[in-house]
Amino acid sequence: MFRFFKRKSAPETVAPEVTVEVVPEATPSDRPMAEAVSLPAPAPTFEPALPDDDTSAQAMQVVEEAPASGWFSRLRSGLRKTGAGLNGLFGGSRIDEALYEELESALIMADAGMPATTALLADLRRRVKAARAETPMQVRALLADALADLLGPLQKPLDIGRQSPTVLMMVGVNGAGKTTTIGKLTQHLLGAGAKVLLAAGDTFRAAAREQLVAWGQRNAVQVIAQDGGDPAAVAFDAVSAGKARGMDVVIVDTAGRLPTQLHLMEELRKVRRVVAKAMDGAPHEVLLVIDANNGQNALAQVRAFDDALGLTGLVITKLDGSAKGGVIAAIARERPVPVYFIGVGEGLEDLQTFDARAFARALVGD
Repeated sequence: MFRFFKRKSAPETVAPEVTVEVVPEATPSDRPMAEAVSLPAPAPTFEPALPDDDTSAQAMQVVEEAPASGWFSRLRSGLRKTGAGLNGLFGGSRIDEALYEELESALIMADAGMPATTALLADLRRRVKAARAETPMQVRALLADALADLLGPLQKPLDIGRQSPTVLMMVGVNGAGKTTTIGKLTQHLLGAGAKVLLAAGDTFRAAAREQLVAWGQRNAVQVIAQDGGDPAAVAFDAVSAGKARGMDVVIVDTAGRLPTQLHLMEELRKVRRVVAKAMDGAPHEVLLVIDANNGQNALAQVRAFDDALGLTGLVITKLDGSAKGGVIAAIARERPVPVYFIGVGEGLEDLQTFDARAFARALVGD
């Protein structure tokens, strides 16, 4: 889930026309805001967030996004490649060492990793003994419980609206689905009533700016962009504009890069520092988008980006095309960064908030 904090009642505000602003190259300290070019559709409005120091239950209202209808069915379908090696193991009549060995192999093949697999099976053996389970089908339910408990610490809500604006910095390697995730997340936030501003901070990839602008037009939100130049300057302008215009969320896109590209990782650190200069406490969230198809390499990405930037959350995409969704268990065991969203398809409804128990049940076919 994500939690969006807003007033129970406030005067209605009128949103400005949708704009794409192309800012000239300059240093953050002397950058003038460019003249806006209007696009046709109006953006949604909502009642503005309260200041940080006013968090009483009477003054605040929490809006939580509910999963779309049929989400569990899509999740189970999306995880069928990952769960294929597990689902077929519970049709026998006996609980024996052969079953545990097959479960171990299936979990490792799903990229759960040896530490998580060892911990899961040790926990499972304790549960089987305590429950006096007699059939493999009972073992399946107990495995779902053990997996849900392992993944539980990753299930945390993304809080929006405690700071105004809440600044999200999106990072990840090329091809992980970062810009598409930004577009889908923007739609979810708009549906909750937030005013969103996008920053086209990926000035490295030729088509990245155009891709984000297209999402801005589709979602009817403002985009701050620049023809080439310094991504940190774009981020600075976007956060400054978000503060001035009363935006609730500013999402900063960044260039995809491998963790081994040290000079580009240093550029990400620079973006983070400059965003902090534009607004105290920002970025409030640093979200890594990872492709589940990368398996154990995804865990390596979590380590590298967390060490460099201090990650606050993950978005795991393309679980529907992967047989390696067990990497979430490896992440939970070694680097338990919250998983805010998972994607099991191309549609908007296929990016949903992470539910540890639903994920565990879908994975084992329970």
